[in-house]
Amino acid sequence: MLTDAQWTIREPLVEACRPHAKVPLSNLRRTMSAILWRHENGAKWRSLPSELGPWWMAAQTFIRWARLGVWERLLNLVQQRGVQLGMTFLDGTNVRAHQKAAGAH
Repeated sequence: MLTDAQWTIREPLVEACRPHAKVPLSNLRRTMSAILWRHENGAKWRSLPSELGPWWMAAQTFIRWARLGVWERLLNLVQQRGVQLGMTFLDGTNVRAHQKAAGAH
């Protein structure tokens, strides 16, 4: 879960970048915590802890925002403001590439 201090910094940035729907996201902090938890743990969406809300809500939000370019806008805004988010490392054993990515025909 995002701490109060983390959310205080991130909430205005997320609000500036997310699409404004007719119905506002009922629990933005919980949904953001779920998305971050999933990506930090490399888990499947269905593995989200129940206290982070319905897994499908976080998954739908993440996918919809990806299609709308929200994550790119958020990253640009975070970088402009100099907000430190930490680091994430990807292990190549978890990254799948198409068979043609290695030059196979």
